[in-house]
Amino acid sequence: MKKIIYDLVVAYRIYPKISKSTPVFQNNKFKLAHLCLKSFKESLGSLNIKIYVLLDNCPPEYEELFYRYFKKENLEIIRLNGIGNQRTFKLQLDLLLKQNYSEIVYFAEDDYFYFPNQFEIMLNFLKKNIDVDFVTPYDHLDYYVLPLHDYKSIFKNYSTKQWKKVSSTTCTFLTSKTALNKTKKVFKKYSYVKNFFDSEIFKQNRILNCIFSEFMISASDTDIWLSLTKINAFKLLKLIRYRIQNREAFGFYFRAWRFHWNQILFGKKWNLYCPKPTIATHMESICLSPNINWEEIFKKASLEIE
Repeated sequence: MKKIIYDLVVAYRIYPKISKSTPVFQNNKFKLAHLCLKSFKESLGSLNIKIYVLLDNCPPEYEELFYRYFKKENLEIIRLNGIGNQRTFKLQLDLLLKQNYSEIVYFAEDDYFYFPNQFEIMLNFLKKNIDVDFVTPYDHLDYYVLPLHDYKSIFKNYSTKQWKKVSSTTCTFLTSKTALNKTKKVFKKYSYVKNFFDSEIFKQNRILNCIFSEFMISASDTDIWLSLTKINAFKLLKLIRYRIQNREAFGFYFRAWRFHWNQILFGKKWNLYCPKPTIATHMESICLSPNINWEEIFKKASLEIE
C-alpha cells in the first residue's frame, strides 16, 4: 500500500481544565476547546494533514470533538492519564520526530484561536525562506510591552503579512522536521530540567529569595527560545540592567544561560518569525494579540458553537 504524504503533521495536545483567565467560556473548558478546535480546522483550509491528538485525562466528548471536524483516517488518538504539560510536550516532540508523513510539523495547544485559511500562508513562508527556521502563528502582546523584547527587529514581507523576527514564543509553533531534529536536545530540557533547590527555604528567607530567586524556577519555553535565537544573549550591559530594573527579564536570560549555555556558546543561531497581523492568539485575557477587536470576533465565533 502506498504511504500517504501529508502537507503537514500536527501534534495537538488537549487538557480538560482551564489554567488561565480566558476571554470567553471562563468556566467551560469543553466549549473553549471546541471554539479553538473549530477555528484551527478553518485555518487549515484545504491542507491535507495528519493529527496526533494527545488527550490528557479528557472525558470522551473531547475525542468525539475531533471526529466531528476531521476524518478518522487523518487522526491518531492517544489517551493519556493526566501526565501534565511538560510530559505531553515531550510526547509531541517524539511523535513529530518519529513520523515520516511530512517534513513540516506543528506543535498545537488547545487554547489558541485561529483566523480562517491562514496555515497555507504560514507553511509557504517557512518553505520559501531558507533563513526561517521556526514560525509562531501568534503575534504576542509581550513583543510590544515587555523590556525582554527590546531589540531591533528584522522584517520580511510575504503574502498579506509582515513577518517579524522575534526572540521567543510559546509552545505553539511551526517548523521542519530537520530543524526540530537538530534542536531536540534543547527542547527536551523543557520536559526534564528541574529545580535542584528547596524552594520553600528560599521563599521563607527574604534575603535568600532576593539573591537567588532565579534559581527557584525550572526551565521554561522562554528560556529555550532565548537560547535558540540568541537575541540579546551576549549583551552583558543589557543583562546587568535587567538584573537591576527588571528581574523577570533577567530571570529568563539567567535560566537560558544556566540550562542551555552550550547551545548559546556553541550551537547554531536559529531564526523565529511571527506574523503581523496575527494568525492566532493565545486565549489568555491579558495576552491577546494587539490591534484586533477580539470581543466582536469571539462573540460571533461563540454563537456558532452554542
